[in-house]
Amino acid sequence: MAIPRFFGERLASAVKYYPALVLTGPRQAGKTTLLRETFKTHHYVTLDLPSAALQAENDPESFFRQNPPPVLIDEVQYAPGLFRHVKRLIDLDRNNCGQFILTGSQSFLLMKEVADSLAGRCVWFELENLSLEEIRKGTQEMGEKINWLHLLNRGQFPELWKKPGMPSADFHRTYLATYLERDVRQILNVTSLRDFERFIRLLAARSGNLLNKTELAKDVGISARTIGDWIAVLEASGQIVLLEPWFRNVSRRIVKTPKVYFRDSGLLCYLLGLDEQTLERSPFLGAIWEGFVFAEFRKLAGPLEQSGHFWFYRDQSGREVDLIYEKGGELNLMEVKWTENPNLSETAVLLRIKKELELSQSPERPGISYILSRSENSFSFKDNLTVINPTEIQKVLK
Repeated sequence: MAIPRFFGERLASAVKYYPALVLTGPRQAGKTTLLRETFKTHHYVTLDLPSAALQAENDPESFFRQNPPPVLIDEVQYAPGLFRHVKRLIDLDRNNCGQFILTGSQSFLLMKEVADSLAGRCVWFELENLSLEEIRKGTQEMGEKINWLHLLNRGQFPELWKKPGMPSADFHRTYLATYLERDVRQILNVTSLRDFERFIRLLAARSGNLLNKTELAKDVGISARTIGDWIAVLEASGQIVLLEPWFRNVSRRIVKTPKVYFRDSGLLCYLLGLDEQTLERSPFLGAIWEGFVFAEFRKLAGPLEQSGHFWFYRDQSGREVDLIYEKGGELNLMEVKWTENPNLSETAVLLRIKKELELSQSPERPGISYILSRSENSFSFKDNLTVINPTEIQKVLK
């Protein structure tokens, strides 16, 4: 049985205003299941089948005679020539909305075709893996007291929660092999997949840290330019996300070094060689927890149609705030701590930076500050500082 996804209502609402909808996201995130549940009256066809992809690419008129709109086309990146024909069909009746639902796991290829052919004719969304709340409401595997180590190590791919007995290491090993063979080989001319896999594992050890391409290139034994290309592929295929730094000067945010996070904690644990037992003692635990919390913010902000932005803060002296949620000129500063019992001494840097913002001439003003921890109950310190756990993230977004 499919696990209900919060994104369904937003997708159903969006297609009322656009002829086409494009949904991207990593492999196995549940895109096809979500779309088939949301658009049950649409004809479904997947271009994962070579024969279907060949027909769509070389004979689109015949393809659409067999698969007339409204139609849901899966893995559409395998037939890039189809986009021009979709554009022609849309232009015959621009007011006929929701006729084409397109999905794929390689947003790098999809974005190029959409920009060339469907600009102004489609709405674009990205789906990530299950959120914590979706797992809690859609499965029977998680009780009131969350086993955070189990959750982090298993990750949030829907298949692992639909089949709770499935060994997560087997799933992640197969997932990595499929990703390397199907996505990496198609997008990049990689002479050695072994080098690319070593690169992914080295990058995993840097998750939650500043992205240093020169250092990474030296460790892998390739050029910094190639590292940049490979980073772009991981980002476009939904495996990692880059978090940019916040500066008062907006132009400076673009040129400064981002932090890198893997999107799924379970795949990250697999790449680091961690299981549920070794994770608790691992020096990577704090970074894995931070990446999980950041992912929860992204997953909840999307369905809520939030217009805010996420950043981190780091100054020249090395002072850092893990996450900033900026909305309407207000900055909510957040520290992410694995502890169950956070204290004020762990927030000294955050409170100093918040005070500096209050005294500055910046148009952005500090809002509520948060500690994201494993604390079972939310509570407040002085200085408008609140402790919550990831089940209460919506408090920050509202």
